[in-house]
Amino acid sequence: MSLTYYNRQEGYFGIDNEFTIEPSTGRGALKPAALAAELLVWYGVHGRDLPWRSPPGVRPDPYRVWLSEIMLQQTTVATVGPYFERFLDRWPRLLDLAAAPLDDVLHAWQGLGYYARARNMLRCAQQIVENYGGYFPQEESALLKLPGIGPYSAAAIAAIAFEIPATILDGNVERVIARLRQVETSLPAAKKELRRLATEITPAKLPGDYAQAIMDLGATICTPRKPACARCPWQSVCRASAAGIQELLPRKTPKPERLLRHGMAFWAVRGDGRILLRRRPEKGLLGGLMEVPTSAWCDTPWKPRAARREAPVEARWRALPGVIAHGFTHFRLEIKVYAGKADGRAAVEGIWCAPDRFTDQALSTLSKKVIRHALSSG
Repeated sequence: MSLTYYNRQEGYFGIDNEFTIEPSTGRGALKPAALAAELLVWYGVHGRDLPWRSPPGVRPDPYRVWLSEIMLQQTTVATVGPYFERFLDRWPRLLDLAAAPLDDVLHAWQGLGYYARARNMLRCAQQIVENYGGYFPQEESALLKLPGIGPYSAAAIAAIAFEIPATILDGNVERVIARLRQVETSLPAAKKELRRLATEITPAKLPGDYAQAIMDLGATICTPRKPACARCPWQSVCRASAAGIQELLPRKTPKPERLLRHGMAFWAVRGDGRILLRRRPEKGLLGGLMEVPTSAWCDTPWKPRAARREAPVEARWRALPGVIAHGFTHFRLEIKVYAGKADGRAAVEGIWCAPDRFTDQALSTLSKKVIRHALSSG
């Protein structure tokens, strides 16, 4: 039996002759090539229209593919859309981004979080200009050597931008494959098996469309809770669906509870109302961003008497009521804010900034919380 599939990139229909019926169960059983073809049929009709996707007949732009993949790491499609458009408006070409100051890139990145991505993105653009004449390398091995590009991003760029049959494996794809093949092993131990199974299905033709199709399937149909199995193109051959355990897969090893850490922030006010800000070291969390100065983050709360010792300037410090709670991937953070008036004459590391000019600075969400807390506390 043949399947007709849709080539979204080129805008035409094709035929695949690999569809078979499994006689022992009577359920449709597709060979890997036909699984891919069936998914492409679905994608041709139901694929999402996203800002970074090329319309039918238009070759994908590697710069747009790369930019979107970096932004989408740990971030939702809905959040990324406006940022992607603004970045393209400001830096329409890789050469433009490579020449941008880090401060400008970090400022434009505000709100996306995981700021190491922004720093690595700029370094990556600069290395592509310096080492590849401004053109992205096509091989996964070469892409993996660039800053900020890991196995998933390298495979996605190779497949979507260059039609190389690379296997993508992110959380969405892991979930789809685990259910399709009923993989009972818990994550992360199951990753090797899931990659093997995903590689079997990855087609040699239209790997870019297929990569985007399986991402869409996981994001819109094969969701973590209440998957829409009745609308899934693979429902008839999904082993987890047949067993009625689709919502239980993939199984996951319970994560340990995140540690709680503590810090102090110092709201230093000069006589003219300007506030002291300073830049964090480029390496580490929130690297390169401007911040309301903070102490080190420790496992136990700071004693009030430590405020004077840790403060960036001399002042009579008073603790503001309450604490600021903020979450990072591997730990939670509680910040106690201390406010004080400084004469502003002593040499300090940082700048004195008027509150109405804070928007000119690349500030993290944590620092914005500190600012709101300090302003609301008087």
